Amino acid sequence: MATLSETYACVPSTERGRGILISGDPKSNNILYCTARSVLIRNLDNPLQVSVYGEHAYPVTVARYSPNGEWIASADVSGTIRIWGTHNDYVLKNEFRVLSGRIDDIQWSADGLRIVACGDGKGKSFVRAFMWDSGSTVGDFDGHSRRVLSCAFKPTRPFRIVTCGEDFLANFYDGPPFKFNMSIRDHSNFVNCVRFSPDGSKFITVSSDRKGIIYDGKTGNKLGELSAEDGHKGSIYAVSWSPDSKQVLTVSADQTAKVWDILENGSGTVNKTLAFTEFGGVEDMLVGCLWQNDHLLTVSLGGTINLYSAKDLDKSPLSLSGHMKNVTVLTLLNRSEKMLLSSSYDGVIIRWIPGTGYSGKFESKQFGLIKLLATGEEEVITSGFDNKVYRVPLHGDNFGPAEHVDVGSQPMDLSLALNSPELALIAIESGIVLLNGSKIVSTINLGFTVTASAISPDGSEAIVGGKDGKLHIYSVSGDTLTEQSVLEKHRGAISVIRYSPDVSMFASADLNREATVWDRVSREVKLNNMLFHTARINCLAWSPDSRLVATGSLDTCVIIYEIGKPASSRRTIKGAHLGGVYGLAFIDEERVVSSGEDGCVRVWSLNSE
Repeated sequence: MATLSETYACVPSTERGRGILISGDPKSNNILYCTARSVLIRNLDNPLQVSVYGEHAYPVTVARYSPNGEWIASADVSGTIRIWGTHNDYVLKNEFRVLSGRIDDIQWSADGLRIVACGDGKGKSFVRAFMWDSGSTVGDFDGHSRRVLSCAFKPTRPFRIVTCGEDFLANFYDGPPFKFNMSIRDHSNFVNCVRFSPDGSKFITVSSDRKGIIYDGKTGNKLGELSAEDGHKGSIYAVSWSPDSKQVLTVSADQTAKVWDILENGSGTVNKTLAFTEFGGVEDMLVGCLWQNDHLLTVSLGGTINLYSAKDLDKSPLSLSGHMKNVTVLTLLNRSEKMLLSSSYDGVIIRWIPGTGYSGKFESKQFGLIKLLATGEEEVITSGFDNKVYRVPLHGDNFGPAEHVDVGSQPMDLSLALNSPELALIAIESGIVLLNGSKIVSTINLGFTVTASAISPDGSEAIVGGKDGKLHIYSVSGDTLTEQSVLEKHRGAISVIRYSPDVSMFASADLNREATVWDRVSREVKLNNMLFHTARINCLAWSPDSRLVATGSLDTCVIIYEIGKPASSRRTIKGAHLGGVYGLAFIDEERVVSSGEDGCVRVWSLNSE
């Protein structure tokens, strides 16, 4: 069977001009964040230990641990809150429809009995507090006229709730049952985040007017504010208290995070400024933060999570990054050190080292969106949605200047001849384009609709798959193609063709969920009846010793077949990726890597049976 050995997780979904709220569980040192329809649980001590909760029907916005760490409440854009257990398969305790619009923040009371949620009410209430087991409302929350971005529950008795939002107000409620006490009108722009200190004595609000203001936790009277000298030069999106209630961490659109000392009288002075930039663009704006035990966490707009140690803030942070969107391409670099490249269609290319995880992002501004990507020894060739093909040399861990060529139509597939890497075959809808370096050798109209292609490593043979399910085999010499034979077996459009590493076989798969392995010399079917997926096959990979073939499909499964054994003795990984598997590669004979719609990359170890 196949077991999951590592997960390279996706990163939090971010949005320009909004803070995101990350929460954690101090006992287990886990953190929670949301990406698309999933909630990710990550351990800060071991970042490759990741679990995913994917039961929401809509994109999830925020998730929180209950005070005892046994339950998690997560909320989505439809206004639904699900409360589920952290153990035994995330059993669902309750599901409540709380607001009529998107929920932006939720908080538990310190006794774990009440939950307050706030967000966009579409004309109805913007805030609701309810009992966690019955869902009955506790209190009445008037006083807001626009979307409420954040709420906080005082962790000690007497209980108080503070909410803040886009109407520039912070509202203070007594309870339970909660009722309106007063509005605080000290900010002149959106109030993005409000948090009580862990000892309950104070709370702080931060806003897009670049101010942070500290109030008394019991009465709501203003005590002081974060000093303007050395202060933030952009909107402050999020704030988090230290466990001892003496310091706060703030993050801002000016790409810095600051640690402030909060004095007894309520004023704050900068203790340390943390500035860490990757490429210096808008991706480096910081939109979320969390102070948990000894870890200080910041999240940038590009999704990179930086972990600082509270004991030693001068130490450079540990960066965890990943994809936010569907990871469509996964490939292994042929180098002495094994390295994986993955790319998602928004143009982010990341390298991973098996065993350690994230090893850096490539600066890939030069070619925008990415649809296809193939790697040679020392170069990467990619294409997007704009008829251009880019060839980029690899210099160590960075890209050199890209050369691009316009092939006149949107590329459907691309492959490199590995032994003569100057030669590349690009499939376009009407036929194929042969490239030598960045020059077009020839454009050949084949007279049928092309959907997939592959070129043999020595560049002498090409296989082109059509929408009609036929495989056309051509011999390549110079700039001409001569058709050798046509193989008919598939009943759907061909989605992927791959030569085996020893070039004795090739495998093809179609949109009608069938895969086939062919002998290259006799062109007979070598492995038949590979019909175990329930939806279209997106990707296919060979093991380095040409003994195993893996297929990945929209039905979320990865199936591994062994050559020489009947297809029915397959190994199946069910639910490998929520929403479908789009990339596959073998690291070695024992390990296969998959990537998919959920933005994660997973390494599976195959124990030979």
